[in-house]
Amino acid sequence: MKKSLMLYLFLLAILMNIFTYMFYSREVKFEKERYEKTTKRLRDSIGLVSSKLAESNYFTLENNENAQNYFDKSASGGKVILYEKLIPIVTEKLLDLNTNPNGNPYTGQDKIGPNKFIINKVKVLNHRWIIADFSNGEIWGEVLLKYFVNDNESIDFEVNQSLLYQK
Repeated sequence: MKKSLMLYLFLLAILMNIFTYMFYSREVKFEKERYEKTTKRLRDSIGLVSSKLAESNYFTLENNENAQNYFDKSASGGKVILYEKLIPIVTEKLLDLNTNPNGNPYTGQDKIGPNKFIINKVKVLNHRWIIADFSNGEIWGEVLLKYFVNDNESIDFEVNQSLLYQK
């Protein structure tokens, strides 16, 4: 009886080891497949986000080689303007005008009520155009501006069109 009990326990231990080995080997395979699926999904998501970002940045000075070449005046004997340095300068000059007591004059809107219109966000589209978002805290709008870089490196702005959104 003692020998048969030991035989049964030995067979049971072997069966338990086989089942444990099969369980863990399939678990590893399952986890590996799940990891591969998740990695593929994440790569697809990253690719989608990258393509959407590239598409949204299509109309920017950073990605428009023709607009960048406009500032390369070395062929005509003029001074070369680096667009990487120009974008923050243009943005800063436009935002500095927010300190005007009547609001930023390049919003294209007069002061309505007690609050003045100030520009919140600026995007330089190319060598000539800027789009900006403005508000007075209650009313929001957007403006399309022309900008000119003069020979003395001063920057002039001109309102092309402005619109206000309804409340």
